Amino acid sequence: MTPLADRIYLAFDPGITPKGGGLPGLAVLKNVVSSINMFGIIAVVGALAVSLAVWAWGHHTGGHQAEANGKKGATVAAGAALGLGAANGIVAFFSALGSKVQ
Repeated sequence: MTPLADRIYLAFDPGITPKGGGLPGLAVLKNVVSSINMFGIIAVVGALAVSLAVWAWGHHTGGHQAEANGKKGATVAAGAALGLGAANGIVAFFSALGSKVQ
């Protein structure tokens, strides 16, 4: 049996790392993605307002199905707001974590 230090590894490190400024239009792409994120957050505010209104309407009229749908909509809108607001941090966290994989 050969010692661990004498083993041959078949994996090859291509040496690729993310680099800003390599392609034209990077600033435009960042601006477009930021605008999409802002559009999503504004849409979530509207969805949350509608869901809360449906929840209140269902509660006051005794419509249990409408009340349940309003609760679901409010929960989904809150989750979407959390995801949209944390998207940059989540990607940065996992990108940093992935760069430490050897």
